[in-house]
Parts: sequence; structure tokens; C-alpha cells
Amino acid sequence: MTTNADADAVADEPQPRPRRRAPAGAAVLREDVTEAIRAAVFEELAAVGYARMSIEGIARRAGVGKTAVYRRWRSKLHLVLDIVSALAVQGLPAPETGSLEGDLRLLYEVTSRALRHPVASQIIPDLQAEAARNPEIAEALQKTVREGQDGVASKILAAAVERGELRGGVDVELALDLISGPLYWRSVVVRGGKLPKGYLGALARATAAGLRAL
Repeated sequence: MTTNADADAVADEPQPRPRRRAPAGAAVLREDVTEAIRAAVFEELAAVGYARMSIEGIARRAGVGKTAVYRRWRSKLHLVLDIVSALAVQGLPAPETGSLEGDLRLLYEVTSRALRHPVASQIIPDLQAEAARNPEIAEALQKTVREGQDGVASKILAAAVERGELRGGVDVELALDLISGPLYWRSVVVRGGKLPKGYLGALARATAAGLRAL
């Protein structure tokens, strides 16, 4: 019987045929094996936390060899940051509701759901604790989360300027902090837990008003 580890080992080897599908020497990585590894990361983080998590443990949970993990990620830090990127709405299309307040409200709804994810509630505080001790983790975590949020927020700002809801030349850095900061602070850093009814709508209105005042 062929295991995921055996199958991935074979699939990851250079494929002689068909030639047009991959350059000579390229590794062909099976998507089902990649997803099995990602699922194993969630389980391992929930079970032992970031500090005690190991590539060996992840590979064991996924039913693959360690080489299958290392073909995809250089380290457990890069692997976890890949997960954090997804939770931080990396690559999320910018909302297009037709108004600044509507776009902010939709962004906050999506972000709030991501932050309430059971794994996110464990991963993010755990990584924050590690970041306090490890500058490499701190820099990578900040870059990953910030890029995910700022990419969407920048598109919201650009659309609002184009519609005439915001003036041109707005302080982008300050605007991005104003958009992304309050919800993250409220949900992760200070209080956590369930948000009060109507909170996201009120936050969207207050943020829109603040952006107009910049």
C-alpha cells in the first residue's frame, strides 16, 4: 500500500514526462499532500504550541516524511507564517460595496471572523509571545500580518479617493493604522471574546469619519 509519504516522495522527484509540464529537474508537489501538511500544522499548534512544535511532529501527523515538509517550507516559522497569512486575509479581494463605510464594514466582518477562528485565537497570541523573545519571528509576523491587511485597506482607500469620499494626498500610513489597528487591538490585544452587537458597524462609521478628517 502506498502512503502519502511514499507518494509525495515519488511525485516530488523530477518528472521525465510530460516535458512541457515542468522544466527539467523541477519538483512536482502534490496538492493533497500540501493540504495534509497544513492541516497537521493546525493540529500541532493547538496541541503543543509554537515553541514545542517540530517539523517531525507535523510530518508525523500529516503521514508524510520530513523532506515533504522541507520541500515546501524552509522552516516551521515559514510554515506557520503561511497559515497566519491566510488568517490575516492575505490576497482577499478589496470590498466593492460602493461606499467607504460599506467597504470598511465588510472588511471588519471578514477580519473579525478570521480573528475568531479557534486556531487563530491560539496561534496569534502564541506567536506574539515568541516574537517578544525572537526578533526574526517579530519581524516576519509583523510583515506577514501587515501586508495582508494593508493590501486590502490600500485598495479601499484608493476607491474612496476615486469616488470623492476622501481627499487626494491623504496620509496613507496613518490611514492604514486607523483602519486596521482598532479591531485588532480590541479583538486580540486587549479584550478578545465576542464583540458587542453593532460594534463592527459603529467601528466602520467612526473609522470612515476619522479618515475624512485626515
